[in-house]
This record gives sequence, C-alpha cells and structure tokens, in this order.
Amino acid sequence: MGSRKKEIALQVNISTQELWEEMLSSKGLTVVDVYQGWCGPCKPVVSLFQKMRIEVGLDLLHFALIKDEALSDEDECVSHGKNNGEDEDMVSSERTCTLAIIKPDAVAHGKTNEIIMKIQEAGFEILTNEERTMTEAEMRLFYQHRAGEEAFEKLVHHMCSGPSHLLILTRTEGFEDVVTRWRTVMGPCDPNVARREQPESLRAQYGTEMPFNAIHGSRDREDADRELALLFPSLKFSDKDTEAPQGESSTQPRLKITDLD
Repeated sequence: MGSRKKEIALQVNISTQELWEEMLSSKGLTVVDVYQGWCGPCKPVVSLFQKMRIEVGLDLLHFALIKDEALSDEDECVSHGKNNGEDEDMVSSERTCTLAIIKPDAVAHGKTNEIIMKIQEAGFEILTNEERTMTEAEMRLFYQHRAGEEAFEKLVHHMCSGPSHLLILTRTEGFEDVVTRWRTVMGPCDPNVARREQPESLRAQYGTEMPFNAIHGSRDREDADRELALLFPSLKFSDKDTEAPQGESSTQPRLKITDLD
C-alpha cells in the first residue's frame, strides 16, 4: 500500500487550465508526459523517477501527466493532433503578431541573447525563435519593394552572409498594436539617426551603420502578413477579423502556426 501511494504522488494529473498554470509556477523542474493517453504509462522507469526526486529534492523535481485534449483550449496552447492522417506539432495563437529578425551582424557579434532579453523586457512574447541562414532567393523576394534602390544588392548579400534569428512576436491583449510597438522599440532604420533621436532603441544600441542595423521589423500589418507567410510557409492565419479603430483596417495577422520545429 505504501509503494502504491508513492506511485500516485509521483505524477500530478493536469486536467484544467488552472492546474496547468499552477504547475508552470512550481519551483524547480517539471517533466510533463503528454503521451500516456496513446501508449500507456512507462512503468519500468517509475522507480527511477522516484529515486531522482529523492536525490534532487521533492520540491525541485516534479512529474505531471496531461491529456492532449486538456491543451486544446481557445487560448494559446501547445497540442499534438492529426491533420490529413499525419501527426504534427502545433502552436496556435489568436493574438496579433509581427515578424522580427535579428540580423547576421548582431548574431555575429554575439548579441542575440541580449537583444532577446530586451525584447521580452519591452513586453513582447516570443512565439517562435528560429535560427536560419537566408537564401538569396528568399531575400530578393523579401526585399522586392527595395529592388530599385542602390543599396539593394548590398542588403541582400548581408542578409545571406550568416545566420539570423527569426522571431514571431505578440503582445498581451489591451496593449498598443504589436507592429507599431515593435517599430518604436527598434527605432529609426539608420543606426546613426537612431542614436540621435532614440538612443534607447535597439538599433541605436546594436546597429553600426546601414545596412548593419541589427534588427528588422515589419513596416505595417499588411507587411507583417506578407513576411510571415514568406518565411514561415506553413503558418496559417485565422479567418477571424477583429474590430479596429475607425480609419484602420480590421484585418490583423492572427496566427495558427504549424510544423515550426
């Protein structure tokens, strides 16, 4: 009977959003199992897990079981489901989003983590952070609106010169539009102008000179839609439109992102 009680206490069943949030706030490390509903419990490792908890500390290591349907709320969630007969991981959000790119110059200077920390401190939530080296074809299409500019070839070459970090940003509801807010946090395109006019902006702090301005951000909602669709082809937009202030478009990038591993 004693061993049975230990086995039950080892793993907490998560069945509601409240329990999920409580688990996330727990001190230490929590290991969450979402597969038992499909393949059953892995009993041979229970004794190992119990030993690990005792060695690490009962308040520092936790085990939880969550059913996949408990993660299918309307709010942002992570779930595992099937689409056309094929398994796929899914991250979905019903909040407006925009694209941010930490450019090769900032990545090469080792500033990625510092910039990400400042983005989060500014009130943004990062839904996706993917490191990728862009192709020339991608960047020519991405910057096609600047194809007639003298600096176009230099810009394309720079963006393909090394890895970038592609971020999908959102903000909690009730705040300023995410696209507008992100452009404010970035600052003016030219780092020299940014240092004069907005010295606390990211481009002022991490950019050097054009086109090495460290950060990219979508110009407006329509641009965010186009850029996200181009760089994340599997990204899906919700059909829902939200009410916008008078004079503004009611169409905002509202995402359902799939296969972003």
